[in-house]
Amino acid sequence: MTQKLYAGIEAGGTKFNCVVGTDPRNILARTKIVTTSPAETLTQVCDFFRQQSVDLGPLSGLGIACFGPLDLQRGSPSYGYITATPKPHWSNTEIAGYFQRELNMPVGFDTDVNGSALGEHLYGAAQNITDFVYVTIGTGIGGGVFVGGKPLTGMVHPELGHMRLPRKTETDSFAGHCAFHGDCLEGLASGPAIEARWNCSAVTLPEDHPAWDLEADYLALMCVNIAMSYSPQRIILGGGVMDQVHLFPLIRSKFEGLMSGYMLPAIALDEYIVAPGLPGNSGEMGALAMAISAGEQRAD
Repeated sequence: MTQKLYAGIEAGGTKFNCVVGTDPRNILARTKIVTTSPAETLTQVCDFFRQQSVDLGPLSGLGIACFGPLDLQRGSPSYGYITATPKPHWSNTEIAGYFQRELNMPVGFDTDVNGSALGEHLYGAAQNITDFVYVTIGTGIGGGVFVGGKPLTGMVHPELGHMRLPRKTETDSFAGHCAFHGDCLEGLASGPAIEARWNCSAVTLPEDHPAWDLEADYLALMCVNIAMSYSPQRIILGGGVMDQVHLFPLIRSKFEGLMSGYMLPAIALDEYIVAPGLPGNSGEMGALAMAISAGEQRAD
């Protein structure tokens, strides 16, 4: 019996990672498409999947893990849309319905961080853990919150990157980089915020640059808020900024100090605040898992 093929998209503000496979661990084709305008980007993504359906065979479902904010409320007139986003030109862009019409297949749709969290839950650092938070720190900052083994949606969905934090005003005069809130977490600690504050690419900053101690301050505060709000069994920190692995011990040390002995996890902090188990692949694996679920629901 021929195995069914599925498609996945990890849709980010910088690039769309597109994959085709029989399951998340058996990817047969992939490409990266630079995020430009909605029309140009979405057309290129459709063209890739149409070509794969010719080369490899028909696709049975598509999973989309997309940057946001998103409307995830089925029945809403704007379900499947990116809503008001800091990404220029992408506000009020239809995503799920567009691909469903263009590719004529069932579509699973969720936030990019929920997709990454799902990938980590199934195959990575959150296996056998029901309550955890996955945070990506890169072009933006977003968090996927899993409670009881399922993503938390609520009114819209968690937007951890836009939480407000106490400023280190005595040492940090940077006004913030968020188009909506200025000095929210994303405005202070995302990759573009680091570059705007220090007037250079973050990857060029040496490990002993004061940028990283300040970054660890803000990310430790974030982890405290996550721990107090959701009481997760694990916090996973991914994204391009966290490729700076020297940040992890700094964040853990500052987190421990900020908690002041109150409600600290029962496990070692290097097992509590951790890197992804699927670095670079969490989102696409979660998207393929969503595609399989969408295809199975149609079959039922």
